[in-house]
Amino acid sequence: MSKHRIFSTAFSKIYPLYVQKAENKNRSKDDVDQIICWLTGYNQTGLKEQIEQHSDFETFFAKAPAINPKTSLIKGVVCGVRVEEIEDPLMQKIRYLDKLVDELAKGKALEKILR
Repeated sequence: MSKHRIFSTAFSKIYPLYVQKAENKNRSKDDVDQIICWLTGYNQTGLKEQIEQHSDFETFFAKAPAINPKTSLIKGVVCGVRVEEIEDPLMQKIRYLDKLVDELAKGKALEKILR
């Protein structure tokens, strides 16, 4: 099975798009960082290092200190696909992140996003 193109995409290329999406809806970069850290277990320093190293998504998630055990509570549709039904574990983590950023941009409170 061929790898999806997003797996080899640098996280540092997509990260500013997450921030932009949030800021367009009057949310902050700090809110985006908090979501990413909640999902992956990175602290602010670790997140910054991954961005500076231009790690691809595969590496970014492989090096994540601890994927939050509450990810199974993330439900809904991203890009027309239900995140809880995605079979590829890496794609599912990427879509979880997309879903959390979507919720942030829709004005959902951080306490609700961070389940």
